Amino acid sequence: MDRRRFLQGAGIAGSAALGAGLFAGSEEIAGLAQQFAGEGNVTDSDIAQLRAVGETSTDDFDPYSYVREFNWGDEIEDLGDGRKRRIFRIDALDKEIEVAPGVTFPAWAYNGQVPGPTLRANEGDEIRVEFSNASEHPHTIHFHGIHRPEMDGVPGLGDGMIDTGDSTVYEFTAEPYGTHVYHCHSTPLKKHVHKGLYGMFVVDPPGGYDEALGEADHEFVMVMNAFDTDQDGDNEIYAVNTKAFCYAEKPLQVRQDDLVRVYLANATEFDAVNSFHLHAHFFDYYDTGRLENRRTWIDTVSQVQAQRGILQFRPPHEGKLMFHAHQSEFAELGWLSFFDVASDPSIDSSEGRARSSEKGPADSQYRDDETAEPDVADDVDDRTRRAGHQVKREAGGSP
Repeated sequence: MDRRRFLQGAGIAGSAALGAGLFAGSEEIAGLAQQFAGEGNVTDSDIAQLRAVGETSTDDFDPYSYVREFNWGDEIEDLGDGRKRRIFRIDALDKEIEVAPGVTFPAWAYNGQVPGPTLRANEGDEIRVEFSNASEHPHTIHFHGIHRPEMDGVPGLGDGMIDTGDSTVYEFTAEPYGTHVYHCHSTPLKKHVHKGLYGMFVVDPPGGYDEALGEADHEFVMVMNAFDTDQDGDNEIYAVNTKAFCYAEKPLQVRQDDLVRVYLANATEFDAVNSFHLHAHFFDYYDTGRLENRRTWIDTVSQVQAQRGILQFRPPHEGKLMFHAHQSEFAELGWLSFFDVASDPSIDSSEGRARSSEKGPADSQYRDDETAEPDVADDVDDRTRRAGHQVKREAGGSP
């Protein structure tokens, strides 16, 4: 189905047409997306148009919880040398999911959710992933990182593809530090990825990302994805974290001058590139989460499939701060969101850390001072604060 016709007319639930009116103000969305391409100020009535008709369901998957959740291990063992063995249990399931109000998609899902859980560890930890396949199709888990070939989760190596009812174990050391992804590598690969078998794997550097980049007030996980709801090899729904327009309907809450850190990855199939554009401010970006792969003071970043990184910034103004794909069609079809920036310093910002309960060790035993990455936290913090102070001075306020 042509994407424009989908936007303007018929929603698709699996292969059945739901009829007109999936998106609120379809023509208005197209105009607003262009109108706001370089603007940061929007009204509540404008925001009401930039969403799907109906309320985002959280029954099958809660994007408002997922965006802040990190799984440090279903079971954790202390190895006695400052490192941990982190045991993760992951199942592959066949499950119908909702990607927009009234629009469903026949997914293959790790632990019954798309994206799969965000796994997290410290560099040097030992990882054990116990994988069981409850799907009707053979699957694997392929982790990006450094490991032995037999642990690569690809056909023909190690246990290869895991058949229905079977299981396997992947074991490796968490290295190198950075933001990584994991996904199924069974064939046909594009189908297994597009159906939903992917997730993020964050490996903190020695001392943790807070020590390297400054203590974040909010850590968000954002996986850019898309869904071909009529199985024609062309996506009809785009999103960050699966649910179209979910963070336009319910923006992410932050405070003015909070340090916001986003772990961003692209899992989109059938499109060569996806992107993240922040309105009314700039950010620093670290490709693959590596400190040396730093791009400073940008407002748009593009990613091919499986590319990932960290972006962070401090919002200097209160109000609604838009972010979206800078492929306008993707934004019109669901990948458009907001931060809601509050100015009141008394507002509790602890929710940003509520589900990130474990930090990297403050004094890691495996930091090599002679080869450690440069500490850029002070520089990043100074620059983002200076930007906020500059706009305050221009508005007549005090730094």
